[in-house]
Amino acid sequence: MTEYPKELRWKVHGERAIYDNQWVRLNLVDVEPPDGSRFEHHVVKLHHVAVALLLNEREEVLTLWRYRFAVDQWGYELIGGLVEEGEDPAATAAREAVEETGWRPVGEPEHMATFQPLPGMVDAPVNAYIWRNAEKVGEPTDGEEAARIEWIPIDRMLELIKRGEVLGSGAIVPLLFYLASRNAGSADLG
Repeated sequence: MTEYPKELRWKVHGERAIYDNQWVRLNLVDVEPPDGSRFEHHVVKLHHVAVALLLNEREEVLTLWRYRFAVDQWGYELIGGLVEEGEDPAATAAREAVEETGWRPVGEPEHMATFQPLPGMVDAPVNAYIWRNAEKVGEPTDGEEAARIEWIPIDRMLELIKRGEVLGSGAIVPLLFYLASRNAGSADLG
């Protein structure tokens, strides 16, 4: 990682929670940017999330079609969920795949990326993993997760993203990363 001069970093003089529950924490942070001004800035803290991109031998990706009330929209998502205390993020992604779809990833995952979707105001780390094989082990145990579970050709995903039918950076980032690395001729994502 590149080192930058310390004088370009923002100084944090303190922070306090103004709202906190099991799902979201809202902090007010006393900050000072390099220009010397000082003010309070809101920061939303969300749980660490892990996402699974499961591909089969036909280059189809396993998706969930679901409704998200916060944005009043139906769309495709990848499988994922909250990383439990002490749990390895790859184990979270694999566990969520079984719970949400009834498909268990086979083999070792490849770590695709770790990213922050909105780092200016939101602290919400996401780890994305890919498996190139999965086996059907049963029915989903979490019936709320999807209206439909569907294998979609990976080549259709860019079109669905452009049409706004893929919801959230937790799905869009791994899909675009995979498509870009595949198109660049990279067989190894790590």
